[in-house]
Amino acid sequence: MATKAKKNPRLASGRKRARQNVKLNAANTSLRSKYRTAVKNVEKAVVAGDKTKAAELFAKAQSVIDTIADKGIFHKNKAARDKSRLSAKVKALALAA
Repeated sequence: MATKAKKNPRLASGRKRARQNVKLNAANTSLRSKYRTAVKNVEKAVVAGDKTKAAELFAKAQSVIDTIADKGIFHKNKAARDKSRLSAKVKALALAA
């Protein structure tokens, strides 16, 4: 079953809201993608066993995760959980030597 076609809003405020939603959706999608990439890069460095690179990438990933939580794209508890798990992986790598 095909998705319903969206109707054009009649009111000016509705049209404006539709325009804003398109911009916000694009911004949120971009940030979400940036988040996934940052997490993936840290995990790749951990798997490769590169301690210094993993620590460096983790520091960058932390700021991306915090930004996403501040903007409300992800819940703050999800952000904290993800940072905690990444941190544990990086620390385990450092202790493995």
